[in-house]
Amino acid sequence: MEVNGSLSVNNKMRTGASGIGAGSPLPGKGREYNRNQRKDSEGYSESPDLEFVYADADRWAAELSELYSYTESSEFQLNKKCFYEDFQIHVPDKKWIELDVSQQRTCTMRLLDALEVTAREKRLKVCRALLYLAQGTFGECSCEAEVQTWQRHNIFLLLEAGAFNAFVELLNMEVENSAACSNAVRKPAISLADSTDLRVLLNLMYLMVDLLREEWESDPEEWKSMRQTFRTELGSALCNHEPFAVMLFGMVTKFCSGHAPHFPMKKVLLLLWKTVLCTLGGFKELQRKKAEKRDILGLPPLPEDSIKVICNMRAASPPASASDLIEQQQRRGRREHKALIKQDNLDAFNERDPYKTDDSRDEEEENYDDNSLEAEPFPLEREEIMPPTVTQPAVDRLAFPKGLPWAPKVREKDIEMFLESSRSKFIGYTLGSDTDTVVGLPRPIHESIRTLKLHKYTSIAEVQVRQEEEFLKCPLSGGEEDVEQMPVEILYQGLLPSLPQYMIALLKILLAAAPTSKAKTDSINILADVLPEEMPTTVLQSMKLGVDVNRHKEIIVKAISAVLLLLLKHFKLNHIYQMEYMAQHLVFANCIPLILKFFNQNIMSYITAKNSISVLDYPYCVVHELPELTAESLEAGDNNRFCWRNLFSCINLLRILNKLTKWKHSRTMMLVVFKSAPILKRALKVKQAMMQLYVLKLLKVQTKYLGRQWRKSNMKTMSAIYQKVRHRLNDDWAYGNDLDARPWDFQAEECALRANIERFNSRRYDQSHKNPDFLPVDNCLQSVLGQHVELPEDFQMNYDLWLEREVFSKPISWDELLQ
Repeated sequence: MEVNGSLSVNNKMRTGASGIGAGSPLPGKGREYNRNQRKDSEGYSESPDLEFVYADADRWAAELSELYSYTESSEFQLNKKCFYEDFQIHVPDKKWIELDVSQQRTCTMRLLDALEVTAREKRLKVCRALLYLAQGTFGECSCEAEVQTWQRHNIFLLLEAGAFNAFVELLNMEVENSAACSNAVRKPAISLADSTDLRVLLNLMYLMVDLLREEWESDPEEWKSMRQTFRTELGSALCNHEPFAVMLFGMVTKFCSGHAPHFPMKKVLLLLWKTVLCTLGGFKELQRKKAEKRDILGLPPLPEDSIKVICNMRAASPPASASDLIEQQQRRGRREHKALIKQDNLDAFNERDPYKTDDSRDEEEENYDDNSLEAEPFPLEREEIMPPTVTQPAVDRLAFPKGLPWAPKVREKDIEMFLESSRSKFIGYTLGSDTDTVVGLPRPIHESIRTLKLHKYTSIAEVQVRQEEEFLKCPLSGGEEDVEQMPVEILYQGLLPSLPQYMIALLKILLAAAPTSKAKTDSINILADVLPEEMPTTVLQSMKLGVDVNRHKEIIVKAISAVLLLLLKHFKLNHIYQMEYMAQHLVFANCIPLILKFFNQNIMSYITAKNSISVLDYPYCVVHELPELTAESLEAGDNNRFCWRNLFSCINLLRILNKLTKWKHSRTMMLVVFKSAPILKRALKVKQAMMQLYVLKLLKVQTKYLGRQWRKSNMKTMSAIYQKVRHRLNDDWAYGNDLDARPWDFQAEECALRANIERFNSRRYDQSHKNPDFLPVDNCLQSVLGQHVELPEDFQMNYDLWLEREVFSKPISWDELLQ
């Protein structure tokens, strides 16, 4: 508090002369003057926050365009040709959009019936014709909005006709096609042509799942009902008595094992992501389910909506480069006069400063070498504390600060530890987990306990752990656990037997797609569904393919990061040990160093990468005349300040890292051992509040291990953590006095967690290893003797011999038996 307060004051004093608040509505030239003056005085330019909105997925057109690689662009017209070859025979001189619904339904059913043919070429043509329908019959549309409208209409027609189940059966047949797999294994170079049938089917299924996962208010009730039924069926045992997502996971592991190198992995991963989103729900759905579950368990409601809090946050200022820092120091050395601050602004500042202290140290004492956050204050400070310069009465323009963004939390364990240490200190004995008895403790301790209990937060995970302990403690009196067969529970049961292999496979592909990975001979080839049969011959074609390959890798990273995060969050809500099982296998598969390796790059370059050619994106490319591509237009890229998918991927990976390390000292030490602090500090350059929040969380958990010198030279990072990350009362994150952080306990901690997970999985899912001592016993003599027992034939033939050997010839000591 003291550190942050003095730092905030000095920061504001330092920037006071160059305009009170960069975000204030200064008129015209005043605002420009303010910005230029700050640039000159501080040595770096001000850049606005990235206008990024974190959501379950990007906008419709962007998600649709990422399904197709630019190498596939020629297939759009091929799909159209296949559709009209059949359509013109049965409905001549008419367009699809001119037919009524009954005629369209008839055409759809005829195409689905034609899928039953055995000839592969004919079946592929029918699939292409159906794909043209699912793509929105773009040949009869004049703009993207029309394509979207007809796409929705046609996909509901396909759903009504039962097309999705037919596609699942065809996909299963293609996956089990051993001839195609063996041919692909023998080929020296795999290209787009080797996965044609799979790509068409995956495109069809992706379009259906992606469109049906979101409901529109304007949808008729019939569509809403169909959509809900589809979601339920997709999450149930659809194919081979397992959920569809498990089948897709099987494709991923088969690809990584080298038995099916022709699988189009980008499409499989995108379909897997959208399947998980459709069946389990997105982040808003998670928040709603969490609130419902807390209500069922009798827990108090959540203190705030985390999504809204993060959306309302402002990013901290990005760091300056080394040259900017040197220039800044030289300018500061040459500075002879300090600018004056207007008295009314100082008065307003003094009235409103929530961290004001009596410490009036000189500003130079706070000028530490912090490469993550520069001398300019955070926008939170600038805009909430400093008043805007407008011609209104002083009373009206004062907007008092709302305080810190998060309500502080305290765990039951924290209260127990505080009471235990207080009792040991003042009384000399402890009472274990008793948090009510305060006899003999001083009054200030009473006040402290009252404050801690006021902010006590009991998580769903804590309740689930206690319930599991009760089940294990009292296996008979506890009764049978009633496990509701929800989609997330069905998915976990389907993934459980091979979950370690699924996690390893996903991380292998993530490693191959990471921009920091170097090409190795033993790494898997993830470019099978982007490389053309004939390699480019001109510079323009090579540039286009280069953009396509980079874009392809970015999309794979986006899909894998989203799948892992969604599964971790949904499993945690369903049962904490389900999430811990998945997280532990991710840690065992080196997920933590892999994510750190991903961030060990120029992260700003990755987020601002322009690996896209907007004129070739679907559906733009099929409803507009394409301009001639040139090398200059390819280099220029689009006009966006950042790439949505790359920023989305970075935030997801940071959230996964937070999920893996939260409350786990052994994994936190992995962050320290792998020297994550400088890597994470570089990620603070991205001026986006949500990304900075998760970086600061990761820095906070390891601060106590980084030493006093690191904390001293990174005071502005510490200040940012204080301002933006939730406070845990009596958490000495900034100092290192944590009793839990004993290195010799790390191995025991991980082993104990693993034992708990194994007991949970064995009790709940492994029916074959039930303890025979706990099984019900039939003690009725009549029912036991009345049971019909099937004896094998050879035993019946030799029954006399068995009686002689086992009964008559063996002496029985009746005295010992009676004793």
